[in-house]
Amino acid sequence: MKSVYWVRHGPTHAKAFTGWRDIPADLSDTAAIARVASWLPQDAVCVSSDLIRARDTASAVAPSQTRLADEFGLREFDFGEWDGQHWSDVAASHPDLSRAYWETPGDVAAPGGESWNQSAARVSAAIDTLLDTHDTIIAVAHFGAILTQVQRALDVSAHTVLAQKIDNLSLTHLVRENGAWRAQVINQVP
Repeated sequence: MKSVYWVRHGPTHAKAFTGWRDIPADLSDTAAIARVASWLPQDAVCVSSDLIRARDTASAVAPSQTRLADEFGLREFDFGEWDGQHWSDVAASHPDLSRAYWETPGDVAAPGGESWNQSAARVSAAIDTLLDTHDTIIAVAHFGAILTQVQRALDVSAHTVLAQKIDNLSLTHLVRENGAWRAQVINQVP
């Protein structure tokens, strides 16, 4: 059996699309960080996205676990030209595309960005490679990256899983056994 303890990075307070932009997390809520840390297995290895908000959160919530190299594959979705823009600006400049991006996710991509399916394939490949050599992983990542794996565990559509909430500093525990994924916990806020 393989386990992945997903932790969403701390809040950024950004009011715009935040994909591959490298902005820091607010890690000032030390009580919340301590609660997350208390839920994580001590014998797990820890890996994070290579973006600063995930890297710094990983250092805060898993300070004593063995740390693996940062993993590009665990990044948030690449929102391309939309990254840094407010939702309303994207809706005004790309009304049909922005609606399709959320209402029929799959192969729809932001201009210069990646689709849900491309993101899911990237994140799945990164996790599968890590699980080839580790049984229990703490993975600190992003809303979209975590959702792609919840979709995998629940075996639902991207549209369905987009209704799932993944809060900052929440824990999602997914297990792979005999090749099949299942969700133990989704979006637990300790």
